Amino acid sequence: MEVSGLPAELWQLVLSYLRLPDLGRCSLVCRAWYELVLSLDKTRWRQLCLGCLEHRHPNWPNQPGVEPQSWREAFKQHYLASKTWTKNTQDVGSSNCLSLFRRRKGRRRLCVGTGGEFGSLRAALAAASPYDLLVLLPGVHEEQGEVLLKVPVEVVGQGKLGDVALLVSIDQHCPTARLCNVVFMPARFTSVLYKTTAGYVQFDNCRFQSGQLQIQAPGTCQVKFCTFSQSSIYLRSVALCVLENCEFSGSENASVTVEGCPSSDRNWACKHLAVLAKSCAASVWEPDLAACPMAKQGGWGELLPGPVRTCEIVVGEEESSFLSAGGAQALPGSGQEDSEFGENLQAAKEEEYPALGSNSSDSDLCSDDEEDAQAAYKLPYQDHSLSHTLAGVMDSRLQGNRLHALQRDLKLKSLQQELQQDKEAQSLATSLQGCIIRRCLFRDGKGGVLIYSRGQAKVEGSIFRDLTYAVRCIQNSKVIMLRNDIHHCKASGIFLRLSAGGLIADNNIHSNCEAGVDIRKGANPLVLCNKIHSGLRSGIVVAGNGKGIIRSNQIYGNKEAGIYILYNGNPAVSGNHIFQGLAAGVAVNENGRGQITGNVICENQWGGADIRHGGDPILRNNLISRGYSDGVVVGERGKGLIEGNAIYGNKGCGVWMTSSSLPHLINNQISHNSIYGVAVFCRKDDAGDYPPSQGGSESFQEEREGAGGENDPSSEEEYLAAQRPIGVALVELNSINHNGAAGLHVKSSEALSIIANVIHANHSGGVAVLQSSRLTRIANNSISCNSRGGVLVEAECQVELLGNGIYENRSHGIVSKGEGVVTENDIVGNHRCGLRLLQAADMKVTKNRIQSFRDYGIALLDEAKGLVQENLIFQGRSKKSILRPLSNAEDCIIQNNVLLTFKKRFDMECMLINPPARPHIGGGALGSCTAAGGQRVSSITTRVDGGCHNHGSTFCTVL
Repeated sequence: MEVSGLPAELWQLVLSYLRLPDLGRCSLVCRAWYELVLSLDKTRWRQLCLGCLEHRHPNWPNQPGVEPQSWREAFKQHYLASKTWTKNTQDVGSSNCLSLFRRRKGRRRLCVGTGGEFGSLRAALAAASPYDLLVLLPGVHEEQGEVLLKVPVEVVGQGKLGDVALLVSIDQHCPTARLCNVVFMPARFTSVLYKTTAGYVQFDNCRFQSGQLQIQAPGTCQVKFCTFSQSSIYLRSVALCVLENCEFSGSENASVTVEGCPSSDRNWACKHLAVLAKSCAASVWEPDLAACPMAKQGGWGELLPGPVRTCEIVVGEEESSFLSAGGAQALPGSGQEDSEFGENLQAAKEEEYPALGSNSSDSDLCSDDEEDAQAAYKLPYQDHSLSHTLAGVMDSRLQGNRLHALQRDLKLKSLQQELQQDKEAQSLATSLQGCIIRRCLFRDGKGGVLIYSRGQAKVEGSIFRDLTYAVRCIQNSKVIMLRNDIHHCKASGIFLRLSAGGLIADNNIHSNCEAGVDIRKGANPLVLCNKIHSGLRSGIVVAGNGKGIIRSNQIYGNKEAGIYILYNGNPAVSGNHIFQGLAAGVAVNENGRGQITGNVICENQWGGADIRHGGDPILRNNLISRGYSDGVVVGERGKGLIEGNAIYGNKGCGVWMTSSSLPHLINNQISHNSIYGVAVFCRKDDAGDYPPSQGGSESFQEEREGAGGENDPSSEEEYLAAQRPIGVALVELNSINHNGAAGLHVKSSEALSIIANVIHANHSGGVAVLQSSRLTRIANNSISCNSRGGVLVEAECQVELLGNGIYENRSHGIVSKGEGVVTENDIVGNHRCGLRLLQAADMKVTKNRIQSFRDYGIALLDEAKGLVQENLIFQGRSKKSILRPLSNAEDCIIQNNVLLTFKKRFDMECMLINPPARPHIGGGALGSCTAAGGQRVSSITTRVDGGCHNHGSTFCTVL
């Protein structure tokens, strides 16, 4: 009959009464009938699937309220899986045509129990032929001794699950068997419910109470839609087994234990299980990862209440938006000086850097005439060695473009993208060895899955909740975890140690009492594209020579460090978004190491990166922004290479470090932070501003004892090649700009080198050295356009200022009350004195080029003393050159200085050409300035010994 002869609704009503074989025949008539049968998915196929006592809802136990994409496909998978046990073709004493007999319709059906043919299971098995069906009638079936299963049979309980209870211990000695719809309870003499050492066993819709299944290679098993109450499965060297849609609860130890390397001795069922596992894998990989980044996926359905949180990267904001909330005020735990020191500092600043709107003569700088006059005396200095960096800092559009490019480069990758780029991860994700666990629920017990002694397991789409731990993988074992939900564990969610490895990808790990992922003792997993959040401790801990590749994860909302590395832990951390943590984003402590590259670390309560107590990481090319404290903290005895990072918009300092630390801070963009750009303090970790540990109170006793163990030689070579040995803290080639206080703030008891930085447009001074009992070397920097002075050196500080360009700062170029050397600097265009020495300053000032538009080039006040020699002073509009004290003239030697005045604009344009404007990076050619007419400009200065004129030196200047 043609399908078009009746309405489709009527056909669907008629076909809804057909049994499964009849539906199959109808689908073979023609394409129209086939499509008609497919249209019954929500009606007849759903009835058939749910009406089968051997199986439960396709999404049980994790999402029983969510319908599958296709009821027909779910029923098909159930049906094929239930027939796996019959596919054995090799049986002792059987012919090749045995398959014809075991599939015959006339196989015997033996009833066991009250009213049945046999009173006990043992008696029925003695009379059974291969592949007979044994039906257990409702009731309790108890066997006093161990039951040997010698022939392949199918044992099915009649009625609903729970109507048939079997108190027995079964030892399988046949190639295959199937048990369905039965409650297993332990016999009085053993806790082992079922064991096999050679054959294949299949459990469907069973319940196991207070006992254990034991499967040993070459034996294997398939367990589907089963409940384990205070029960467990022990698998030893099993080549391949499948656990699907099972529920484990109340276990006193691990619910599933996998021991030993998968055996190469595989029985007949392994190839069929592999086909089943591959066909079911499609449902696990349903979401289109390429089009749906993990940050926007809802892969856990109802298990994720509320909106999914993501890390928003904000770029291109004006500096005022970063400073509006707290300005440059101190924040609790931000690493700034204590209140008494802060008051003294503020008083010193007010004394040395009076506001431009005060009664001083600086107030008239705002007039148009003054600006024109200053422009006429302005020396061109833009073409120095750091001018390209300075141009990027001054151009807000260019700076915004750089941040947008960084945002694009650091976009979170999906798992699909990661697998396409990483062949090792792809191989692990598709591997099928050992124990395959899919869509299971582990709850309310001690442990979920334990893998040890080179065991292998793959866990997909499962839920672990309210356990002591979810997964433990130790002793050279391997675990593959894909799209699981792990939460509310009393210890760590996933624990790897003793050279364990594997792949942990696309999991939702949250609300655990300890670390979400704990990697120790040489473990080396791939941790990709997970959401690790809301933990009561750290997100990921790497300790005790642990390694691992941690990439493209979202780590947020943890109470302690997002990633905590200690005791020689040495992971590769890249491409992660680490945000909104209640402590540090990344903490490296107790000789921890690691390569931390290309991450977005933002909105954390403590430092974006926290390094202390021997921590020695490589922190490179990260975006560290919008933190509620400092960007990077290098605490007591911290080390490391901090290179190429964008550190901006933090409410504390850009970089905060103690004087006892030895970091190498190179080529970073440090801008728009609310307090200092870089701050160096003498404070100890127990000063109260920071907790002694950013990672938590996990037990690391074993890691302490083994911290001096052997490391991987190859990783050692890579690490040493990346590190540059240094004996002092080094701040080099950084751009430090638009910060809320001084660009670089130093209160140090150790030596410090500040080399070749661009320090520009900070809201206080450029460099402030408030304490420096050992030498602070400031060389080849460009210090310009800061809201107060260029460099401030407090009393009793030792500094060396060499080869710097100090330009157009809104107060003095250099103010010093301390000791040291000022040599070969260009101090030009600052709004007040070029160089000012106060109190008991004792400085050697030689070979500098100094210009002040409306104040003294060099001013020596109070008891200042030293040597001022061979400096070139460009006279500004005020005609002031050097102001010297009268009281200690014998202690203040001023000689062989040159004073230049300008007659033409052209004269000014060639004043900073021979040599070129400083700083000079890598050395520059020192040539002469040649005038347009070919005349060479020279100058000779002679000191006149006959005293002073107008309280200053007398000069004879020849142009």
